[in-house]
Amino acid sequence: MDLAYLRAHPEHLPTFLTHQRIRETPVSGGDICAASRLTLDDGHSVFAKTWPERSERPVPEGFFATEAAGLRWLREAGTVAVPEVLVALPELLALEWVDPGEPTPEAAERFGRELAGLHRAGAPAFGAEWTTGFVGALPQDNTPDEGPWSRWFAQRRLLPYLRRSVDNGALTDAETRSVEEVVGRIAEFGGDEPPARIHGDLWPGNVLWGADDRVWLVDPAAHGGHRETDLAQLALFGGAPHLDRVLAAYAETWPLADGWRERVPLHQLHLMLVHTALFGGAYRDAVTRTSRSALAGLGRATVDG
Repeated sequence: MDLAYLRAHPEHLPTFLTHQRIRETPVSGGDICAASRLTLDDGHSVFAKTWPERSERPVPEGFFATEAAGLRWLREAGTVAVPEVLVALPELLALEWVDPGEPTPEAAERFGRELAGLHRAGAPAFGAEWTTGFVGALPQDNTPDEGPWSRWFAQRRLLPYLRRSVDNGALTDAETRSVEEVVGRIAEFGGDEPPARIHGDLWPGNVLWGADDRVWLVDPAAHGGHRETDLAQLALFGGAPHLDRVLAAYAETWPLADGWRERVPLHQLHLMLVHTALFGGAYRDAVTRTSRSALAGLGRATVDG
C-alpha cells in the first residue's frame, strides 16, 4: 500500500493493518487514543489513531468522524497548518505525518499571524454543523446558536461540565457556587464578538511544532466560538513555548478587544471543568483558582472601566 492507493481506497487500511502488511510503530497519541506511525511501501509515513482495545467502553459514535470534520474545516481556511485527513473510519483516523521539530521564535510569530487568519475565517454560528462534538472523550453540544457569545458559552461550555463535575463528586458546594457566580455574571465580562473559526481545545499539547518551522494544529474540538478561547487555552499547563511572541504577532495582525487579559480565566474555565468532569477531584483546586481569577478579573475590569 502506497500513499496514492491509500487515498483512493481508505477503507482498506484496517485490513492491511490486521494482516500486518504495513509497518506500524507506536508513538505518543495523547491520553485517550492509541497512536502509531505507519510506514507505507513508497516510504511515506502516516499518523494513525484508534480507540484503545482495552478500553472499558466502545468508541463513541461519530468520535473519529467528528475529529476529521473539524480538521478539514480548519484546514479549509488555508492559514495555520493542519494535517490532511487521509482515512476517517468509525474505528480509525489516519492523518498526514508531520515530522516534529523544535519551537523557535520565528515559528511562534508565524503561528500567531496564521492563527489570527484562521479565526478571521469565521463561522456561520456558534457551534458547528456536526452538532455532537467531543472535547477529549466527552460529548460537546455544538448545536448552532446565534448567540450572544456570553449566553452560549455559559449554557453550552460551562454548565454542562459543571453538572458532570458535581454528579461525579469532583466539586463541592463551595466550588460549585463559585462557578455558578461566574455563570450568573457572564454578561458583565464584555468582549462579545461574532463567531470565529476556532480549534476549541488549544492547550499546548495540541500544538505540534514541525521540522518545517511551522506550527501544526492537532486534536481539535473545532467549532464557531470566541477567538479569545484559543488564546487563553494556549496559556494553560505552563503555556506554549514563546507564547509572548505568538500573542504579539496575533495582536499585530488582528488586535484583541479591550479587557481580553482579564477574560483569560473565564475562557480557561471551560477546560478546567472538562478536567474535573473527566478526572474527578484532582483538578478541583484548578477550577477554584480559575473561577476566582475570573471574578477577580471582572472586578479589575469594572474598576478600570
